[in-house]
Amino acid sequence: MLPLLVYVSRRVSLQDLSRSVFLFGPRQTGKTTLLKQQFPAARWYNLLETDVFFRLSARPRTIRDEIAAVGVDRQSPVIIDEIQKLPVLLDEVQLLIDRYNLPFVLTGSSARKLVRSGSNLLGGRARVRRLFPLTSSELGEIDLERALRFGTLPGIWFSDDPADDLAAYCGTYLQQEIQQEGIVRRIDAFARFLRTAATMNAELVNYEAVASDAAVPARTVREYFEVLSDTLIAEVIVPFRRGAKRKAISTGKLFFFDVGVANTLRGVRTVERATDGWGKALEHFVYTELRAWLSYTRDDRPLTFWRTRHGQEVDFVIGDDLAVEVKAHANPGNRHLTGLRAIAEEGPFRHRILVYDGDVPPRIAHGIDILPLREFLERLWGGVWQP
Repeated sequence: MLPLLVYVSRRVSLQDLSRSVFLFGPRQTGKTTLLKQQFPAARWYNLLETDVFFRLSARPRTIRDEIAAVGVDRQSPVIIDEIQKLPVLLDEVQLLIDRYNLPFVLTGSSARKLVRSGSNLLGGRARVRRLFPLTSSELGEIDLERALRFGTLPGIWFSDDPADDLAAYCGTYLQQEIQQEGIVRRIDAFARFLRTAATMNAELVNYEAVASDAAVPARTVREYFEVLSDTLIAEVIVPFRRGAKRKAISTGKLFFFDVGVANTLRGVRTVERATDGWGKALEHFVYTELRAWLSYTRDDRPLTFWRTRHGQEVDFVIGDDLAVEVKAHANPGNRHLTGLRAIAEEGPFRHRILVYDGDVPPRIAHGIDILPLREFLERLWGGVWQP
């Protein structure tokens, strides 16, 4: 559990609300804590509370009557936690926005039920924001070994038994997000798929291999990957295909939203330096930082990767002007620059960056910034590479 005295200032601020907001993020990323910190006086409806859920599900207009009875305060939003549990409330929310210009913050750990049920998504009346696990800019000096083994979910980062809490978290995801919401028919098949998919984290997705290893039909496997995306647990990033010279592969690359969750699902107990596991975890950690950075800075450039059919590759490409390669090496040399040198021929990349796990001072070679991880993170969150 997150100690009560621990306060982490998050990169997301909703306090200057000019419009209502959907705030999405996987469970335990800190949505409720963030909103209680920023809006201590807000009127709150938590749909995880059984009495609140049944009261509003029996008569949705109750929320309208209660707000009208106490009066409208446009300086403080109405917060509905876990809105996906009762999508019918969105009709009432729209009425209150239109009638009183009242701001709402609507949180959810999944947009799947809202989208798939054809729910009212407020027709542009609400912006969408995402909340991610803690980032390096929020934690300050980061314990890299802890981050690569246990990830940075708030409750896990400050836990005195992170391994046990991660195991419980993964079980909670299966029980509450998947089973209780009726997202899949067979929870046992999905659990097998989830463990198998986690072994491919930070690698190219092979749907047929996952189907075979998990004993699940290939067609079902593709549906399950959609479930991971819809519930914000993982995404398959697509390859960069705008290259001018070389033909890129067409297969996507899988990343879970948190390093620790991926490790736990595939049964990883330790992550040690100078191993393949450390290199994969380091690449995954950089992915989580880039994904959060793009979201928090409202940068809509796509996050992709580059790999040719001849094996040349760069781990991450942002738009068509920023390329990032990650190496678990203390002092990389010219042989580690092959992909970044090759991608310069594919487009007008303004920045090519090699990130490495070491303390050798930054330098530039062949127009490539070679940066230790901590320097890279400082520049990233400092706005050096904003468009």
